[in-house]
Amino acid sequence: MSVLRELLKDIPIPQMVKIRQKFDRAIIENPEEALAKELSASGVMETIQPGQQVAVAVGSRGIANIAGFTKTTLDAIKARGAHPFIVPCMGSHGGATAEGQTEVLEHLGITEASMGAPIRSSMDVVEIDKLPNGLPVYVDRIASEADAIVVINRVKPHTAFRGRIESGIMKMIAIGLGKQKGAEACHQLGFKYMAENVPAMANIMIDKLPIVFGVALVENAYDETCRIEVLPAADIEAREEELLVEAKSRLPKILFDQVDVLVIDYIGKNISGDGMDPNVTGRYPTPYAHGGPDVSKMVVLDLTPETKGNANGVGTADFTTQRLVDKTNLTFTYANGLTSTVCAPTKIATTLENDFYAIKAAVKTCNILDYTTCRLVRIQDTLHLGEIEISVNLLEEARQHPDIEILSEPYELQFDAEGNIVHDGKASSSHH
Repeated sequence: MSVLRELLKDIPIPQMVKIRQKFDRAIIENPEEALAKELSASGVMETIQPGQQVAVAVGSRGIANIAGFTKTTLDAIKARGAHPFIVPCMGSHGGATAEGQTEVLEHLGITEASMGAPIRSSMDVVEIDKLPNGLPVYVDRIASEADAIVVINRVKPHTAFRGRIESGIMKMIAIGLGKQKGAEACHQLGFKYMAENVPAMANIMIDKLPIVFGVALVENAYDETCRIEVLPAADIEAREEELLVEAKSRLPKILFDQVDVLVIDYIGKNISGDGMDPNVTGRYPTPYAHGGPDVSKMVVLDLTPETKGNANGVGTADFTTQRLVDKTNLTFTYANGLTSTVCAPTKIATTLENDFYAIKAAVKTCNILDYTTCRLVRIQDTLHLGEIEISVNLLEEARQHPDIEILSEPYELQFDAEGNIVHDGKASSSHH
C-alpha cells in the first residue's frame, strides 16, 4: 500500500459545508388509516369472499410504512371472513432461498406474529404461459393456488430502463411473483426490452391469475408516503403509468448538475436495487436509462447492515474501501447479477485501505487541473438527500439556489485512527 499512499499523499480533501436541500413535502398524515379508508371506498374488498385463501404479495424494498400497510390489508381481508397469508414477492433477493426471503420480510417488521397471518415462502414456481417472443411466464406456486392475490408496492422510476411502466405493481407481478425463475426469465433478454416485457408478462398474469387488486404507493423526496391508491386489477396498468409520472417528479436529487467527486457513505439493497439509486447519482448500470447529475468520480464507503453483504452496485462506483469489501457476501452479490444479467455493478470497484485514501483517490482522478477546486458532494445514501455536505467550491452556487439552505461554516472532514470518516463524533463502523 505504501506506493499508493505515496501517490496520494499530497492530494487535498476539500473543506466541507453542511447544507439542507428542500423538496416538496406532501405527506399523508395517518397512512394506515388512509389505506383502510381507500380499501373500503374503492369497492375492491367486495371481490374477496368469506372462506377464500388470499395471497398478499410483499416485496423487499425499504418502503415507508410497509409493515403497517401489510397489516391493514391483512386485517381488511380478515374482516371479509377470508384467510390471508403473506407471500414474499422479491425475485431472487434474500439469496434466492425461501428462508432468506422470510428473513428479508422480518427485517421490514413483517413476521407471522406481528401480522397475525402465516408467511408461505417457497421458490417453487409454475409456468402459466409464454410471451410471443418465447419468454416463459412463471408464478409462485403457492400464490397461484390461492383464491385471490393482492399485491402491495411502491411506484417509482426503475434504475436500469425507461418505459411507461417501470417499477411498481406491474413489475412486482411479473418479477416479484415470478420468484427467481420469473426474475431470470424477465431479465433474460436484457433491460433493452424490459419496458415491453414487464407489462406483457404482468398482463398475462393478471389475465390468468386471481389478482384482484394492487395497493400502489408513491413517496415524496423524504421517503414518506404521499399517495395511496387501491387499484382494481383492470385499472393497474393505466393508473400506474400516471403514478410513475408523479413519482419521477418527486424523486429527491442532488441540486448540482456537475459534481467532480460524489462520496456515498452507504449502499445496500434496502436503499435501492442497485445499492444506490442511479436516478440520483446519474450513473446507470445499463445504457437504457439516463438522467441525473454529471458525476466524474464516485466513491462508496460502506454497506448497510440490512443488505446482508449484498454489495450489488459497488461496481458502478469508481472507488471503495477495504471495509466494504470485507463485509461483502460475494455469493449474494453475484446471484443478483446472474439473475438480472447486469454484472458490471457486482464487480468490486478499485479498493483503497480506508475512507481517507478512497476519497483522495477520487479527487486525484476526477480530471481537474487544480485539486483545490474539487466540487465534492457527500451523501449518507441515495434515499437521504435533505441534509448533505458539499465542498466549499460549491458554496457560491448553493447560495444562489432557492431550495438550498447553508447550515454550517466550512470545516475539515474528521478521520479516526483507522482513516475512516468520523460521523458526527461516531466512528463510521457504527450505522448512525
